[in-house]
Amino acid sequence: MNPTQTPLALSCPLRGSRLIEASAGTGKTFTISALYLRLVLGQGGEADFPRALLPPEILVVTFTEAATQELRDRIRARLVDAARAFRHDLAAPDPIIAQLCQQTPSEQWPGCARKLEIAAQWMDQAAVSTIHSWCQRMLREHAFDSGSLFEQTLETDQRELRAEVTRDYWREQCYPLHGDALDWVAQHWQSPERLLGALHALLADQLPPSSGQLQDLIVDSLNQRAQALVHLKTPWLQWADELERLIEQGVEHKQVNGRMLQRRYFAPWFEALRAWAEDPEQQAPALTDSAWMRLSEDGLAEAWKSGEPPRHPATQNLPLLRQALAELAAPDQPALKHAAAWIAERFEQEQRRLAQMGFDDMLKRLDAALQGPSGKRLAEVICTQFPVAMIDEFQDTDPLQYRIFDSIYRVANNDQDTALLLIGDPKQAIYSFRGADIHTYLQARRDTAGRHENLDTNYRSSQSMVDAVNRVFELAETRQAQGAFRFARGMDNPLPFLSVAAQGRKEVWQWQGVPAPAMSIWHLASDEPLSGDAYREQMADHCATAMVTLLNAGQQDEAGFAHADGTFVAVKPADMAVLVRTGREAQCIRRALAQRGVRSVYLSDKDSVFASLEAQDLLRWLRACADPGNDGLLRAALASASLGLSWAELERLNEDERYWEQRVDQFHGFRRLWLRQGVLPMLQQLLHAFQLPTRLLQQSDGERRLTNLLHLAELMQRAARELDGEQALIRHLSELLLNLGDSSSEEQVLRLESDAELVRVVTIHKSKGLEYPLVFLPFIAHSRPADGKKPLWLHDGGVRQLNLAPDEQAVAQADAERLGEDLRLLYVALTRARHACWLGLADLKSGRSKSSVLHHSAVAWLLAGAEPLQSSVQLGEWLHAWEQAETLAVIAAPVVTETGYQPPVVAALTLRERHPSHPEFARWWVGSYSALIGGHDTDYFADDKEDLFTPLRTGETPNMHRFPRGPQPGTFLHGLLELAADEGFAQLTDADYCAERVYPRCQRRNWGDWGGYLTEWMGSLLTFKGLVPGSDLSLAALQSAHYQSEMQFLFTAHDVKASTIDQLVCAHTLDAVDRPALGNDRLNGLFKGYIDLVFEYQGRYWVLDYKSNWLGKDASAYSEAAMSRAILEHRYDLQYVFYVLALHRQLRARLPDYDYDQHMGGAAYWFMRGVEADSGGLWHTRPPRELIESLDRLFAGQAQEVAHV
Repeated sequence: MNPTQTPLALSCPLRGSRLIEASAGTGKTFTISALYLRLVLGQGGEADFPRALLPPEILVVTFTEAATQELRDRIRARLVDAARAFRHDLAAPDPIIAQLCQQTPSEQWPGCARKLEIAAQWMDQAAVSTIHSWCQRMLREHAFDSGSLFEQTLETDQRELRAEVTRDYWREQCYPLHGDALDWVAQHWQSPERLLGALHALLADQLPPSSGQLQDLIVDSLNQRAQALVHLKTPWLQWADELERLIEQGVEHKQVNGRMLQRRYFAPWFEALRAWAEDPEQQAPALTDSAWMRLSEDGLAEAWKSGEPPRHPATQNLPLLRQALAELAAPDQPALKHAAAWIAERFEQEQRRLAQMGFDDMLKRLDAALQGPSGKRLAEVICTQFPVAMIDEFQDTDPLQYRIFDSIYRVANNDQDTALLLIGDPKQAIYSFRGADIHTYLQARRDTAGRHENLDTNYRSSQSMVDAVNRVFELAETRQAQGAFRFARGMDNPLPFLSVAAQGRKEVWQWQGVPAPAMSIWHLASDEPLSGDAYREQMADHCATAMVTLLNAGQQDEAGFAHADGTFVAVKPADMAVLVRTGREAQCIRRALAQRGVRSVYLSDKDSVFASLEAQDLLRWLRACADPGNDGLLRAALASASLGLSWAELERLNEDERYWEQRVDQFHGFRRLWLRQGVLPMLQQLLHAFQLPTRLLQQSDGERRLTNLLHLAELMQRAARELDGEQALIRHLSELLLNLGDSSSEEQVLRLESDAELVRVVTIHKSKGLEYPLVFLPFIAHSRPADGKKPLWLHDGGVRQLNLAPDEQAVAQADAERLGEDLRLLYVALTRARHACWLGLADLKSGRSKSSVLHHSAVAWLLAGAEPLQSSVQLGEWLHAWEQAETLAVIAAPVVTETGYQPPVVAALTLRERHPSHPEFARWWVGSYSALIGGHDTDYFADDKEDLFTPLRTGETPNMHRFPRGPQPGTFLHGLLELAADEGFAQLTDADYCAERVYPRCQRRNWGDWGGYLTEWMGSLLTFKGLVPGSDLSLAALQSAHYQSEMQFLFTAHDVKASTIDQLVCAHTLDAVDRPALGNDRLNGLFKGYIDLVFEYQGRYWVLDYKSNWLGKDASAYSEAAMSRAILEHRYDLQYVFYVLALHRQLRARLPDYDYDQHMGGAAYWFMRGVEADSGGLWHTRPPRELIESLDRLFAGQAQEVAHV
């Protein structure tokens, strides 16, 4: 940029629509914050917005939460600096602020400072957000105009709802199938889960509404295929015989080359053709590729050595037959589109019913509202609210996002009453896999024709680095007819490469005392192309050797950065970044670096922590901790790779019974800790119990593995807040591991394992927006051509569409688009370097082929377009065309050595631990009934261990013995009784009122079929008489003043042994029958719990606990003896004793003249599924006074008084 030229930040018009193209490192964020200053000041110039604006009126949109926070902070800091400058408090303002001050009359400075200070204070309310959060806000704030609900839940993970909708489709469309349609679905789809996996790409596409039945669609398609197949087969029975005779005659007359065509070859071919023609079920003849080729006209001509080869319709039609068979109608695509459209439509209905939406739904619903009847008014309202909008990273926009902003600001109209600034760099559009669309950017470029601005000065890189990048892309821009980025068509090039100037850097990269080239090309010469694996392995060693050489030179002050003041800063590992495309490449270079003593860290924006080995091991640990008595689960956990037990230790577990019991006890302890404090403290204790931090940090990849474990533990703790019990958490983790591809949560992306000054190994996608002093691209010659074996996204007239069955032309188009994005990815990679970068190039092949595939890569396009290498030696000739003195050098790949790097030794600090002067604190915690018995093998957190849901058969009458079993259904039933208590038990005896409360809850659980029965069941339960033995009392008869629902209790426990509690309870309850013993735990601190219901009747007080246990298939299973067995098995005796003890203490404190015998009624357990039994499922007891008073003294710390028990 010319020093006298006005910066774009000050000259850019702030009216109408305008496109600002900001090349890498040209100060895009700096410019945005400067434009924001101008909007706040509103100085009234010709290029300024007509009035001053406040932060809530200026919309700034970017694409990640991290970028949003950074942009908000940068703008706030800029406002504060500008305010200080206008108050003469800033000695050296930046050039933009200085020019703004110069342009403003001095008498206006105080007012400007005041405006800027107010704006800075308002930045917390500023409209700086991601596109998704802004759309959500618009839907909420303009609910009437957008037709949205006022309150909607944002669901970040909708996999379960999508899976449930897919199961609905399976039930409605696949269950009724019969005949060939059923066989086809069973063969191709197999299950709802596999169907959902096949629909992944289609569900992201815009689909027309579904129509018709799947049965009809499949049958029609199969019939069309069968008719076409009959037509194809008709002539071939005769043709096969005729052609075979002609070939046999040629063999007899020795007209055929015997090496190419012999009877033992062609006889089976004709048998296969005849078998296919005769069998109506066989889809294609069993011919090899050589048979298809040899029996064609060209193939016979090649094999015929004398005379004319036979002319026959079979030889002419055989290639056409193969193509026709491939193009036969099949249900695959229509059926998948039918399923996708149906599921998408139902999914949207379910979302609206549940008042929830996902991230993409925010955009879709706002777009629908803007295109709807009230769209014009909604656009006007939003435009009034945000007269100015700046869209950052606009190259990552998709068509839907652009349509939203175009509907509001009318981009092509260039409305002067508003301002829309689209800011981005199309050369960095690299996120097509996330839906970003370069063609959307090009459409916006056409809509803003004549209103384009460019940031053309690089502030990131050195002059020579900028020159090197300019040279590489300028050569391709001038040599290739399609330009550097493949968009040029004749004179029209919507995506040209425009070279940028450089401000330069104050420091200079030097090697052995002289400036080093900014770009070095390592040429790995070979006589023939290398395989991908060989290229990776060899280039990783070459690159690691070169990096070690530089680091060792840095320790000798021979490699580093020379500053203008004469200081020299040696290069260190943190100055280096290796950019890769895949995790496999990252592993390769990290392994090579580790072998030479160079530590590194890996950062990716795609790799999920749940895809790691540590996630699988964590699942094994959780299963073992949840059920320590299961030998198989515990052995699997102990044998996990992350625990790292030696073979000797694992063998000892088999031979030493005492050692095995110690491990069992250890995992029981982990389980108790899990139940008391949560999964995170438990996992932390497990890690330290097995000394994992110490052992892992001694391994080359240990820091990565430990980071993964801690990351996973944190995610599990977060998930546990919303899940009911440890089994639910285990199921949650299992589902995450099974559905890795379905989640895009940023929380799951691998974290950087160290903040130490180490070499960074970063994916190119993740590196966007970052910068590094030195960048290495050892694997940049790799390419991944489009594959026609899976659906491909293609652009047709600028519209992105999904092609489910791509042909050769579609694959070629997809590969051309892939190459275009690879070129942009290469641009991003090269522009990350401040001072220098190194590229590793070699001629490559694919698989067993010996031909070069280097021309498929982006770097080869820059070198020679799409021209394939004639020989591997030619690559050197291509590369020399790039060379430029002092800027770009082509050299042989460094000679591989095993020389290592020894990091400088940092003097160890002498640390001395502090010893507390006070006595050791007593161990103190908050306990509960569940935690106290948690060490036993029985699962105490649910009345039934596992969820069991068998759908009702057609015509089957619902009853409580068929109602789903397990923790979730149990919680559901408890919730119904809690609802009844809150609203009044009598209120819900009204069937209509009860149905209004029960049906919505059933629908949310997808148990709509049970709504009617549960309403009747509630009425039976609430009106059942006999709540107190010998009375006609029912729940419906209880008045609200006489009961308390979900009563919480909390009392102290002073060093109480669980074994002592157990002895007392066993001796005084249920006739001292044997039952599972408690462990050797202690209670010291507080003891808490919740009682389902406490009620008073005729002066006596009762505790009532609801139980959803399934005891049998009919009412006879709920006998007194059966209920007593359930009490013993689950140790409910402890529970009701604790509840009565809590009620005893409460009554003694609150009730005058309280007497246990007079006022305590006892405990009732209601096995709710047995309400139809003679007992109604009610089980009553009253613990003896002696037991309750003994426990009372025990918990009060008066253990000596109960020592005789």
